[in-house]
Amino acid sequence: MAMKGVAIVQHGGIDGLRHMDLPDPQPGAGEAVIKVRACALNHLDVWLRIGIPAYPLPLPHVPGSDVAGEVVAVGEGVTNVRVGDKVIVNPNLTCGECEWCRKGEDSLCQSFGIFGAKCWGGYAEYAKVPARNLLPMPANLTFEEAAAFPLTFLTAWHMLITRACLKPGERVLVVAASSGVGVAAVQIAKLAGAFVIATAGTDEKCEKAKAIGADAVINHSRENIAERVKELTDGRGVDVVVEHVGPSVFEQCLLALAKGGRLITCGATTGPNASFDIRFLFSRQLSIIGSMMGRTSELLTILFLVGEGKLKPIIDRTFPLAEAAKAHEVLESRNFFGKLVLVV
Repeated sequence: MAMKGVAIVQHGGIDGLRHMDLPDPQPGAGEAVIKVRACALNHLDVWLRIGIPAYPLPLPHVPGSDVAGEVVAVGEGVTNVRVGDKVIVNPNLTCGECEWCRKGEDSLCQSFGIFGAKCWGGYAEYAKVPARNLLPMPANLTFEEAAAFPLTFLTAWHMLITRACLKPGERVLVVAASSGVGVAAVQIAKLAGAFVIATAGTDEKCEKAKAIGADAVINHSRENIAERVKELTDGRGVDVVVEHVGPSVFEQCLLALAKGGRLITCGATTGPNASFDIRFLFSRQLSIIGSMMGRTSELLTILFLVGEGKLKPIIDRTFPLAEAAKAHEVLESRNFFGKLVLVV
C-alpha cells in the first residue's frame, strides 16, 4: 500500500521537495498511526530541506513537526488512545528513561529529537507516532488551528515562563513578532501580566501584533530597536527580550535590556555567530539564556489555555499538501503573520 506525501529527496532549494508515493506506515508496539488532517510549517523544515550538520538525514525524508489528525491504527500495548480519537502530536521525542527525562526535562534528554526531524513527520496522508506523544485535540479548534500551536507555543512558553521566569508587571521585548514563536510569545507574555513591546518589519504586521496583545510596536525595518525601546520605557529598557533571529539584531537586543535584564534566545535564522561588548554584559549584570523546545507538562498547560480560548493559534494561510514547495517559498519570504499550514 502507498500513501501520498511530500518528501525531501535532495538538499538545497524547494526543488528538493517532491510530492510522491510513499509506503503506508504500520504501527509497532507502543505506536499509533494517524490520518494527518493538517501540518503546520516551521523554520526547522527549511533547515532540514537545505541540509545542515545538526540534522543529518537519510533521504528521502518526510518533514513536519506540528500535526493534527485522527487515530486510525494502534500497535500492541497502546492504551492511551483509540481509533477515531482526534489528536495533536507532542513534537518532543525522548527516551523516557534518562536522568533528564526522569526530572521531566524533555528537551535535555540524552537522545532528544523533534518529531519530523528525527523521524518522518506530517507532510503526508498518514504518520506513525509514539502513542505517548499523542494528546487530545482541543474541541474548540479546527484541525488547521490545532496544528498551528504545539511547537511554537511550547518554545515560547519555555522561554518566557520557565527559563526567563517572567513576572507580572515586567517589560518584555518580542523580536519578529509576526513569526510563529513571536505570535506565541506576545500572547503568553501578555497573559502573564507583562507590558509587551513587539517588533515587526512592516506597519501591517505591527498592527496585527497590537491586535493579539502587544502594548507597543517597533517597525524594525526603519527604527533602531534599542533606541526605540529606551524611548518607550523612559530610558530604562526591558526586563526580558525574546530573541530568535540571531546576529542581525542580537547586539540591539542586548542594548535594549534594563540593568539585570535577561535575553532569552531559541534560534539563529540570520546566522550562528553574534558579537557584543562583554563589558556591557557584566557591568549591567545581564543574562543570556539559551532555550530549546520545552516540557510535556508545559504543553499540557498550553493545551488547557488554548482550549479555554486564552491563547489562540494564528494562521496566515493554508496550502494543499501537494503545494508544500509553494508554502516553503512563502515561509522563506517572511511575508506572513503567524503560521502556514498544509491541509491534507
